[in-house]
Amino acid sequence: LNNSKEMKNILFLSLFFWFYMLNAQEKSPNIVWIVCEDISPFIGAYGDSIVSTPNIDRLASEGVKYTRVFTMAGVCVPSRSSIITGMYPTSIGTQRMRTTAGDPKYMGEGVPNYSAVIPAEVKAFPEFLRKAGYYTSNNEKEDYQFDAPVTVWDESSAAASYTNRPENAPFFSVYNLFVTHESQMFVPPDTLLVDPADVRVPAFYEDAPITRRNIAHLLTNIQIMDEQVGEIISHLKKEGLYEDSYIFFYSDHGGNLPWMKREILERGTHIPFVVKHPQGKYAGTTVSDLISSVDFAPTVLSIAGVELPSYFQGKAFLGEQSEKEKRSYIFAARDRMDELYDRVRAVRDTQFRYIYNYMPEKSRYQDLSYRKNMPLMKELLFLNETDQLDPPAAEWFKSPKPVEELYDVENDREELKNLVMDPQYKNKLKELRQALQNWIKEVGDMSEIPEKEMVLDLWWNGQGKAPTTDKAEVIETPGGYILQCATEGASIGYIILQDGQDLKGSEKKVHTWDGRRYFTDIQSKPIKVEPVWQVYDDEVISLKKGEKLVVNAMRIGYQASLIEFNK
Repeated sequence: LNNSKEMKNILFLSLFFWFYMLNAQEKSPNIVWIVCEDISPFIGAYGDSIVSTPNIDRLASEGVKYTRVFTMAGVCVPSRSSIITGMYPTSIGTQRMRTTAGDPKYMGEGVPNYSAVIPAEVKAFPEFLRKAGYYTSNNEKEDYQFDAPVTVWDESSAAASYTNRPENAPFFSVYNLFVTHESQMFVPPDTLLVDPADVRVPAFYEDAPITRRNIAHLLTNIQIMDEQVGEIISHLKKEGLYEDSYIFFYSDHGGNLPWMKREILERGTHIPFVVKHPQGKYAGTTVSDLISSVDFAPTVLSIAGVELPSYFQGKAFLGEQSEKEKRSYIFAARDRMDELYDRVRAVRDTQFRYIYNYMPEKSRYQDLSYRKNMPLMKELLFLNETDQLDPPAAEWFKSPKPVEELYDVENDREELKNLVMDPQYKNKLKELRQALQNWIKEVGDMSEIPEKEMVLDLWWNGQGKAPTTDKAEVIETPGGYILQCATEGASIGYIILQDGQDLKGSEKKVHTWDGRRYFTDIQSKPIKVEPVWQVYDDEVISLKKGEKLVVNAMRIGYQASLIEFNK
């Protein structure tokens, strides 16, 4: 009898153990993105001995440091469009900076403000996570080159956080850190945390006091940003979420100084990129594979166990759906910046970068009013106008520029020696030239169409404004209601309002951030929080008497349609 009881106990414990392990394996992992702006790998973990970044360095030591990650563009909006869609901007028409500027002076001549009409099947990838049961939050910058449908985020605001999720729901949360953005360089800081005498001045700048102060300013902002990273990590640990979560840290593109930002050189597209895995897996390792920002979307879905849509141009590099074959090349593009046009394409392998300039008659420098607010930009312009600018800094302003450029990036990090005419590299030149041509042939290039024609004729069908998404239909079935929309590619979101509720939202005490700190609990000034739109996924909706169904249908780039339905 005793043996029988013991056997039953052993059997019970065994079943409990395997049930526990099965649930643990099936549980969807939490994923956190910490995204800073406008920095190259000026981080201690990447060998920068001047800047102090203890929190990012610690994250790298507890995670995986990637050394060859590149964005699709050297400026935020095209780059962010590739990140959110998993598609090349040149392939879907999101390559120009920017399309929703508001002020017409920042747009091309005759080009209206517009939300890019991307291919019907392409979605912002967090929508797939929501359909899989994830809570998605974005704090708070979007800048995707299009207005996001209500189905993408459970919340996207200064108050957005995983802390607002339903109990036990897996989450994907993005935190955008603005302090390193280019605009934060326009006014000198009260205090520099880095001594200008200690900074390294790149060869493409004049070694002058103002140059050193601007570089010290940039590094100061990076140190402040590192404190914000530490605050987010501290809160994750306090909530008991740090160990079990994937945590990504990266920049939306490269450095924010002149002849860095907007360029598709190393200094404009090479970014720091760290991934901390759950339970410290792979801690302290380094990966040198070529990775593009277009790969981020499929990688997150792969980690989350969500089936990858077939249209993705990016390749997952983590998770069960990761690509076995590594990238041989990464690609980048530069097009209109504000009101000024250029068209440049680039391809990079593990050592070399090849650049093709479609408009060689234009100088590399674009006379953009926005960055003239930066002291260093003013100084460079003065030195150039007074013929005091020495090579290589003077090269930025010269026209024409070469049609082709080839750089040995591993041995010429600042890309100052063009090897196109060197016979020693003729085979590499031929290889990369062909690789670029093959890529353009494979994914297409929307810049072959004038922007005005692309928007007004191709996307807006000569109507002078974006098309409107068809209104969703509410169809009654024996079990409840289903929703349909005739517009191809439309996303459908819905809210069920109780009697007396509306879409204006209500005041709620939430976690937000203040200055350098995140997750400051606002007690005295509650923030208005709108009801959360549910993403419709072919389910049958039940309505009780007195409830109102509000439905929002929107194809990306189209105007949304809203309907209300009362039972």
